[in-house]
Amino acid sequence: MANAEIFQVTTESEMDEFIDLPWKIYADDTNWVPPLKKAVRKLLDPAKHPFWKFSERVLFLARRGSQTVGRIAGILDNNFNSFHNENMGAWGFFECENDPSTAGALFDAVERWSCDKGLSFLRGPFNPSTNYEVGLLVEGFQYPPSIMMPYNPPYYLQLVESYGFSKEKDLLAVILERNQIKSDRMERLARRIARNKKVEIRKADKRNFDSEMALIREIYNAAWSRNWGFVPMTDEEMLETGKEMIRIADTDLILFVYYEGEPVGVTVVLPDIGPLLKRLNGKIGLLGIFKVLIYKHEIRGARALAMGFKKSHQGLGLPILAFDHLVKVWEKKTFDYVEIGWNLEDNYDIIKIELEFGARIYKRYRIVRKDLVM
Repeated sequence: MANAEIFQVTTESEMDEFIDLPWKIYADDTNWVPPLKKAVRKLLDPAKHPFWKFSERVLFLARRGSQTVGRIAGILDNNFNSFHNENMGAWGFFECENDPSTAGALFDAVERWSCDKGLSFLRGPFNPSTNYEVGLLVEGFQYPPSIMMPYNPPYYLQLVESYGFSKEKDLLAVILERNQIKSDRMERLARRIARNKKVEIRKADKRNFDSEMALIREIYNAAWSRNWGFVPMTDEEMLETGKEMIRIADTDLILFVYYEGEPVGVTVVLPDIGPLLKRLNGKIGLLGIFKVLIYKHEIRGARALAMGFKKSHQGLGLPILAFDHLVKVWEKKTFDYVEIGWNLEDNYDIIKIELEFGARIYKRYRIVRKDLVM
């Protein structure tokens, strides 16, 4: 097999190749959920997405003859490095044929770019940071990805490890299925906590969604600030995320927890629109709108993508109360399951609560790292 040629994406046609490649990689994978090409293009566009106001990126393609066989992004997230006092180069948006030489050539290109930037190590995959899709799927390939979660073939781990990357942190996703809910004990605890009249729970108000997103950002940045890999979202990033969320959000499943009138916690659950994305196959338009209307009933699950509480209020049992409230709301919906995550593998307290309600760990994602030799 001839070696693949690696080159930097500089033209619109090359950007099309970059965005279109997954349709070739996953052509025979029935679990893969196609993203909307328009959304991917916007996320990668420095002129349109707010992430790039403080970050830099380079895109590489691997081509063998006339065939595109791999892609990767090199990312310099200045906000992350400043917040953690690190000198990290990130990689992401990786897709590749099952060939270590092609993968190695792609990583070589990112490594050279990172060394030219004076960076000390590579970490990934980030698409493009921990506030978006993150991690390499290493367990749970038999399930399709939930909304805003990554997916990849099993052989990607071997490609990554063969280049010298090693595990830094695993992220866990758990699933709570309707017929597996075991909430008696947790419900009793929640009722006890609810007797505290200082505690209040309310759902989000879609009419004031911008201000609700600002409140989510405030709690998110306060609650997760000490977590591994956390980086604060900017106002513009959160508003951009809100534009995407409001299209699919069920405000019954976005909950704010107050203590003595102060917002101290938030839970964000979104319908898992994977079945609709499969129907759309990357494109939205007039026909796509009709498909959404026709096949909306195929949405059978949801994803809890955020549940956090300010550090000053983390000893009050509020996660139990919020989780119990969420389960009661969810039971009135038509969803068969809720995926919860990701969770840091060593966030034992929250994982224990999830398992107590009857959830089980069913997917594992990996963040890997490799030091750079200058």
